[in-house]
Amino acid sequence: MAEYNYKFTPKAFKRLTKLPRDIQRRIFAKLDYFCETNPMFFAEKLTDRQSGEFRFRVGNYRIVFDFKGTMIIILDVGHRREIYR
Repeated sequence: MAEYNYKFTPKAFKRLTKLPRDIQRRIFAKLDYFCETNPMFFAEKLTDRQSGEFRFRVGNYRIVFDFKGTMIIILDVGHRREIYR
């Protein structure tokens, strides 16, 4: 099985740093877990692909991302009520 890595875009990293520290830790822990296993098992395909192709769910927060080989490019991070606007 291929090992996956993730990388934040500057916009996504800026939005992540504005979240509370405990939420940031949860998001990093989940991303590490998803990368150790098969991330496609946990990914949901988005119907409106303007913001990205896939998303992860971490509690009430969403991580919108695209794949490039074994790299997960994180495009946006935010609360579920704000992320798709």
